[in-house]
Amino acid sequence: MSETATKTAPPLEKKTTVGNYFVSNYPPFSFWKQEDVPDYRTALGQPPKPDTPLGIYVHIPFCRKRCHFCYFRVYTDKNSEEIRNYIDAVLAELKLYAKQNFIGGRKPKFVYFGGGTPSYLSESQLRELTDGMKELLPWDEVEEVTFECEPGTLREKKLEILHEIGVTRLSLGVENFDDHILELNGRAHRGPEIGRAYEFAQGLGFPQINIDLIAGMVEETEDNWKACIERTREMAPDSVTIYQMEVPYNTGIYQQMKADGKLTAPVADWDTKRRWVNDAYTALEQDGYTVSSAYTAVKDKARTSFVYRDRLWAGADLLSLGVASFGHIGGTHYQNLHDFAPYIECIDRGELPVYRALTPSDDERLIREFILQMKLGHLKFSYFNKKFGTNAAERFAKPLQTIKDWGFATVDGDDLRLNREGLLQVDRLLHEFFLDEHRNARYA
Repeated sequence: MSETATKTAPPLEKKTTVGNYFVSNYPPFSFWKQEDVPDYRTALGQPPKPDTPLGIYVHIPFCRKRCHFCYFRVYTDKNSEEIRNYIDAVLAELKLYAKQNFIGGRKPKFVYFGGGTPSYLSESQLRELTDGMKELLPWDEVEEVTFECEPGTLREKKLEILHEIGVTRLSLGVENFDDHILELNGRAHRGPEIGRAYEFAQGLGFPQINIDLIAGMVEETEDNWKACIERTREMAPDSVTIYQMEVPYNTGIYQQMKADGKLTAPVADWDTKRRWVNDAYTALEQDGYTVSSAYTAVKDKARTSFVYRDRLWAGADLLSLGVASFGHIGGTHYQNLHDFAPYIECIDRGELPVYRALTPSDDERLIREFILQMKLGHLKFSYFNKKFGTNAAERFAKPLQTIKDWGFATVDGDDLRLNREGLLQVDRLLHEFFLDEHRNARYA
């Protein structure tokens, strides 16, 4: 019998203040330590756990401009020689990994190019990078290759190359369609470039074209957001990813807030951002889309998948390459050196460039998978019971009761479901499942 929850307390702050909102891993990154790097080295020497898929993430840290809301490791001042050196370093890093026991004869099931701006690379650089990767770990078993793009960097020839090298999901970082909003938030592209890139990509027949939007950018208005929704509906991409604007500490927006002595970010409050995302999802649902996670709507659920997301959230190994990138090997998390020159120098010495690591306990692994899969809006307790040998409903009885009391979730036998209101604020709700020592931590 389904349980009906009654909302008894509002759990969320309304104003957008500085700090990370999005929960991408667990335990939080601030708990990963240099002294735990030996655990990572031990994991390299172990064979893979049975039936654990292998994926590859490549961080391309180059951009035409740094967005004012960006908190990733990016560079806007590297010349072609430095970019070539970086590509050589990434391939050298992969070559070092290809010899390790944890590979265990596996081939990657998914590959993800993120940034920064992967599409900043030239056609020849893209060929060199991907051909080199395929020589070291062949892609013949790959189910998905995702490539993040800034629309202004795309020309027809570059899109043809991306199609030829096997990209299955082209993700366009649109964020907004209005030139004033794009300029004010530090984006390099403009509206006309979005339409041109999308039209070229459609003509090439990529299996999946995704559009990224951000709700609540600086000076975004109700009318602007409505226009963004309508433009997205006109384009009718295979999937739409929508994030709510956050302001982490190492962003341009925060630096300006600090200089001005302000505590509240100059962006929409959380209530407004959640309402705007809901408006977008409601409109897309009218066009036949399905909301498949807190951030994603897909046009055809039967043929549109997110292998990278789903495999990671189920504990896949992620071989992560490039400066500042985050990976996961045999149960141990790791991050590479986070500055360009030290990363290159380490690779030149023939050493793997890992900076910090963490091996979660069995309980922390359970929490990680449970909270990440909550972002899908539904999960089955039996999956966790079987995988972790524990009763997940009992283990999480207290936080589950809390989010049910708040009116955001229901439990019906084996099924946990978040309603739309809960899904739109899931990242805050996840904190209820954290161990006490991980609450209120900085996440970067």
